[in-house]
Amino acid sequence: MRLDRALPLHVGLVALLLALNFLLPAYHHASLARIMVLAIFAMGYNIAFGYCGLLSLGHALFLAAGLYAAGLAVTLGGWTAGPALVAGVAAGGATAFLIGLLALRTTGVAFMIVTLMFAQTGYLTVLYFGDVTRGEEGFVLPRAARMIGGLDLSGEETRYLVALAVFSVALLANLALVRSATGRVLVAMRENAERSRMLGYDPFRYRLLALVVSGVYAGAAGALYGLLFGYVGGTFASIQYSILPLLWVLLGGAGTVLGPFVGTLVMFYLIDLSGGVTSATLLVVGLALVALVLFAPRGLLGLLREKAPAWLP
Repeated sequence: MRLDRALPLHVGLVALLLALNFLLPAYHHASLARIMVLAIFAMGYNIAFGYCGLLSLGHALFLAAGLYAAGLAVTLGGWTAGPALVAGVAAGGATAFLIGLLALRTTGVAFMIVTLMFAQTGYLTVLYFGDVTRGEEGFVLPRAARMIGGLDLSGEETRYLVALAVFSVALLANLALVRSATGRVLVAMRENAERSRMLGYDPFRYRLLALVVSGVYAGAAGALYGLLFGYVGGTFASIQYSILPLLWVLLGGAGTVLGPFVGTLVMFYLIDLSGGVTSATLLVVGLALVALVLFAPRGLLGLLREKAPAWLP
């Protein structure tokens, strides 16, 4: 594995985010905590799409699996936040594994449609069992259950630092993965799966691995979101949360480790600012996606990557 000059850049981002904890005003402090959690979700999507070429419209299912596994473990099982977070991570990975066993029998557009169908099934399941899930209305997690080792996750500074800690682990693990031999095989699957098969690699196995890792990231993001912000709702299982990570990755730069964070940051504030002008924020999302596909398909960091490939893996 070769990390070379990329490691200081990514550690530098973590250091900057830590410094911002002491500098940002309350509103942006809370917003950045939310952005870091959503960026973990986007990083997971980028592993499947940006590195392995799996265009999925079903990642809301993995996010919701982690969200509801953690939320229901707390409210129905009486679990504390630590085990609930682990349950969310496991639920995201297990759901991705099961879906992958079936969906990866297809490729291309067919894979996209199959994952969309699974995600919609998950969303309708959330609505059908509304007595437990509370449907789109959702439910609030009790503050007493949102504790890890004596830390109150509802506190602003604690919430930010926990989000930063998990984000940092996810970011550096992502960097290590894509710079490893396995990461290079994933890229080979994206570029030419049949040639990789001729070289002795099993495309199904590596695509399944990419999807499971992606599901683990999504499940972690879902569980973390519920525990840090105290809310679990059906909106997170809707098609919107399958399109958003695609948008974040495309905006920041697919196939770059920092791209998902940059894309999530820019799009979050774009929607936030547009909310002061119009209530049709989904229109802004749609226009941004069309503009990206037409005029900047490589994304913000994708353009820089051509000039500094060693710094932007």
